[in-house]
Amino acid sequence: MRVLPETETRTENEPGTAGHGATMLRPPREWADPRAVAWWTTQWLLFLLPVAAAGLAAFWFLTERPLWLGVAAGAFAVGCVVLALVAPRASYRVRRWEVTGEAVYTREGWLTHTWRVAPMSRIQTVDTARGPVQRLFGLADVTVTTASAAGAIKIEALDHELAADLAARLTALTQTTPGDAT
Repeated sequence: MRVLPETETRTENEPGTAGHGATMLRPPREWADPRAVAWWTTQWLLFLLPVAAAGLAAFWFLTERPLWLGVAAGAFAVGCVVLALVAPRASYRVRRWEVTGEAVYTREGWLTHTWRVAPMSRIQTVDTARGPVQRLFGLADVTVTTASAAGAIKIEALDHELAADLAARLTALTQTTPGDAT
């Protein structure tokens, strides 16, 4: 199993601290597996290619085929393919995760960074999932459930062996962490 680094501890004299000896979360260091880009691209293509084909078919069969509408339908189809090729790469660049002895946390988003933090003492369940397309790419997701109203923390697109190791590590850490997980 890969060793995951701990959080940094700063004192009150350092910028960005909440007080003496406060634990600050730095940006997560771990990325999704690089194969995630191919998996996400496949998902986007499976969704958008039929949408693009439906747009072109509607133009071809349901109109008198004016040139301007053909250009618009073609641009829509090209836009769908470009989106399917670009969005997964953009998503890969902004998704991060990390597990420390104190918490599980993730960060994602381009314009709005969304941080999700689950202290070990609050973790209720740890699940792994592998859909059929994920299995083709050797990937799995780990879902960490807490009593939070915001829902579970999902770490997506990990190597399936790393996901199993991570689930086992989180289970062991939560069993040794005092707290009521509520």
